[in-house]
Amino acid sequence: MTVPGTREVAAPGTLLEIADGVHAYEQLPGGWCMNNAGLIADRGRAVLVDTAATRARARRLREAVERVVPGGPDTVVNTHFHGDHVFGNVEFTPAATVVAHDQTRSDIAEAGHGLCQLWPGVDWGDIPLVLPDVTFPDEMTLRAGGLTVRLLHAGPAHTPGDVVAWVPERKVLFAGDVVWSGVTPFVLMGSVEGSLAALEVLRALDPEVVVSGHGPVAGPDVLDATAAYLERLRDLARHGLRTGATPMATARAADLGPFAGLKDPERLVANLHRAYAEAEGLAPGARIDVATAFREMVAFHGGLPPCAA
Repeated sequence: MTVPGTREVAAPGTLLEIADGVHAYEQLPGGWCMNNAGLIADRGRAVLVDTAATRARARRLREAVERVVPGGPDTVVNTHFHGDHVFGNVEFTPAATVVAHDQTRSDIAEAGHGLCQLWPGVDWGDIPLVLPDVTFPDEMTLRAGGLTVRLLHAGPAHTPGDVVAWVPERKVLFAGDVVWSGVTPFVLMGSVEGSLAALEVLRALDPEVVVSGHGPVAGPDVLDATAAYLERLRDLARHGLRTGATPMATARAADLGPFAGLKDPERLVANLHRAYAEAEGLAPGARIDVATAFREMVAFHGGLPPCAA
């Protein structure tokens, strides 16, 4: 059943050159399933960071990439397992090699096309699942001509297997969903504490430009903004546990202050489920009841949140 009000209008993606040989593919406004991608290209070699949710959006991404790199990228990096970042792999393979964290490969296989079931009103298109060809546990270095692309395992943060892509020669960081720009962070399947630790690691890289997984390209201040939301989330969870309030009750009573204007604020409920669990001793990235948390988030929103994919 398609739930009324679950579609919204979003602009097509735009490929922006943010440094010499480094591009960001923005899909604004950056809400549910509207992710960003990145392209690092030099001397005829290219690395693409993430793809897109639907077949149509993945094709538009490929067309934009091929205007810079005829024939497409040599390598595709999946920063984590969620469908909006990996479903479009099919548009770039088998010509490109797909690289991801060890955990991400198994999580893609397990999750399958589950995302499509959450938003049945979206035209996902024909999107055969393409798993990564190459995986790594901690760190891997790729080359795009004279540019270095360091892949660093930053999870558990948004998910257990998060990877960021750092281009040191250009001081550009592709942060995947470890970082959010004008959009509410989402840590239901990852970790609050793990995210805060990951943000410290990313600050130490000293980036000048940060491409978040969702939302506009930003400066390094977006790292602090993401951390500030997560710290507020942690405080709310601790207060809720002290007073015996459920995550839903805590969310309904919460004053989000400067974070109230972030896109997709309903994520607070799901995030609180994770924050409560960690405050009670659950290890970062350990599994919790995702289905129940998602249902409560939908109830908090008053219906399925809109998805513009």
